[in-house]
Amino acid sequence: MKHQKLLPFPESFLWGASTSAYQVEGASREDGKGLSCQDVKKVPEGTSELDICADEYHRFKEDIALYAEMRFKTYRFSIAWTRILPEGTGTVNQKGIDHYNDVIDECLKYHIEPLVTMYHFDMPHALNQRGSWSNRDSIEWFADYAKTLFENFGDRVKYWLTINEQNMMTLVGPVIGTSVLPSDCTNEKKELYQQNHHMLLAQAKAMILCHEMLPGAKIGPAPNISPVYADSCRAQDVLAAQNANAIRNWLYLDAAVYGKYNALVLSYLKEQNAMFEIQPDDMNILKQAKPDFIGFNYYDTSVCKWPANTQEDHTDRKKADQQSRMQVDGAFASCVNPYLKKTDFGWNIDPEGLRVALREIYSRYHLPMIITENGLGAYDVLEEDGTVHDPYRIEYLKKHIQQIQLAITDGCEMLGYCPWSAIDLISTHEGIKKRYGFIYVDREEFDLKTMKRYRKDSFYWYQNVIRSNGDIL
Repeated sequence: MKHQKLLPFPESFLWGASTSAYQVEGASREDGKGLSCQDVKKVPEGTSELDICADEYHRFKEDIALYAEMRFKTYRFSIAWTRILPEGTGTVNQKGIDHYNDVIDECLKYHIEPLVTMYHFDMPHALNQRGSWSNRDSIEWFADYAKTLFENFGDRVKYWLTINEQNMMTLVGPVIGTSVLPSDCTNEKKELYQQNHHMLLAQAKAMILCHEMLPGAKIGPAPNISPVYADSCRAQDVLAAQNANAIRNWLYLDAAVYGKYNALVLSYLKEQNAMFEIQPDDMNILKQAKPDFIGFNYYDTSVCKWPANTQEDHTDRKKADQQSRMQVDGAFASCVNPYLKKTDFGWNIDPEGLRVALREIYSRYHLPMIITENGLGAYDVLEEDGTVHDPYRIEYLKKHIQQIQLAITDGCEMLGYCPWSAIDLISTHEGIKKRYGFIYVDREEFDLKTMKRYRKDSFYWYQNVIRSNGDIL
């Protein structure tokens, strides 16, 4: 619908931005931190290792001061599991507790609300060696880790996110370095959905614990949501889009919010001989978990049509990217959207798709929402005078924020907006050359240079957006 007058952003709207521990902190082997799957993986050829990143572990006070200068209301960051529990379970590393206490206190000093992601693609290597998420014990590993976080930080952290982009770990795990399957695995799809089931149970237990231990806190999931459009108005293509949306998006939120599995996905898995094992009390555990809000990452949309071959599944996870553009021959086939521009790295730019996502999520789940990632990766250039001109990022973010305001006017309940990323960090696929931040870090892929921070043009623009609570758009 076209609105004659737009509603303002709520006064309590949480403007901020996001990072993840393994991409921004560095210090990957310091102060008792154990190895995670990200520390031992083979990074893409031509990209930096993850041992230094933006060095925020040592520079967090400087960086948080810059976030405060931008007027952040919240800062979404993740806690590295292996900084707290070096082996994933067992002895707590006090230096890790001390570090995140300092980060949280530094945020609160500037009245920045910490929004803490408990798990962001960094399973402890020691637990990967014990079977990772394929091991049903992983449910308790994560629950114990969650309890440690709540005990140590729950007096000050009021907003928690459970597992970042669980759907991407299920759909394209090898692309992001998180997928570890048993050596004797004979049915990869079934095993991945078994892992997903364990993650959902682990998330549910964390939510239940949070509400028991921290009655004033709020907790929610953080999947990657990418609406899938039908390639035409043919009924078959609409059915394909329903299949794709169920497999890619709704399975994870249906389970998190309602404690139920999406019927289309269960039908698909049974057809593919990939139905996972559900133990007697599992669904009861899922139903007990009640998220307070939905966090989600949004970057783009995709298009699909009815598959030509409905007999076999030729999903190629090696060719699929993190946004899961892939073909599942039993359910849907991906297509190109001719109406959208692309980023320098080939991702669709679809601001209106964010409004589509917000309206659909709110219609399905009736929970307040916060966007936990949304951003433009680009080849930024540091000029000789220390400026970084990124009008393309400003245009991208402005158009997406405008769609959030339209969704608010549509009736969607919004908590906040945390674009990716607060500061330049190491991209999962393209290293430091793919820059997302409001703050430029003076380093190259294999040359650390000065590591000095520079404010980009988008830094000042976003500062004014927050100052006006979105009125300048």
